[in-house]
Amino acid sequence: MKRPFMTIAALLVAGAPAFAASIVNRDSEPRTVIVTEGGSQSELVLAGGETVQFCPNGCFVTMPNGDREALTGTEAVEIDGGRGRIR
Repeated sequence: MKRPFMTIAALLVAGAPAFAASIVNRDSEPRTVIVTEGGSQSELVLAGGETVQFCPNGCFVTMPNGDREALTGTEAVEIDGGRGRIR
């Protein structure tokens, strides 16, 4: 009985996206980015020095200074001086 459950669980984990974009806030104050993914929009607030994994399937990100970028889900974004840069 446990074997089929374990097999299904392993397949679900293996099928999950292995990569996601990451974003780090190098500023000392909190910064907010707007993430648009699959037609829904949400705010992602990063404390100073915080790093977050997000956007595993691609999305649009509006940086704190208003710049908008399309991400595929493998990028590293860095916020420094209120500006976002893709690395």
